[in-house]
Amino acid sequence: MPRTSLFLERKSYRMRRIMDAIRFMPFVCAALWMVVPLMWSGGQGAHAATPLSAALWYIFGIWALAVMVSFALWWRIRSGDVDAAVSAADTSA
Repeated sequence: MPRTSLFLERKSYRMRRIMDAIRFMPFVCAALWMVVPLMWSGGQGAHAATPLSAALWYIFGIWALAVMVSFALWWRIRSGDVDAAVSAADTSA
């Protein structure tokens, strides 16, 4: 019986993990948007609230971070596809 490899090719494994990260991003962003503001303390006293400006900066910051991370992950997927296409063209020639 021929032995099969137990490990995936390194490049395809990385691409799958990047795709998993892309699929997980909306859940991470939703958790950061909803859960973290619930843990904010208002500062002095029990009735003190977080200023609206700080909350808006937080929401915008998480949104901007999500956009940048998504772009970086997309760039990795795109560059991996280009590398795979080039290597496939080299082997067929």
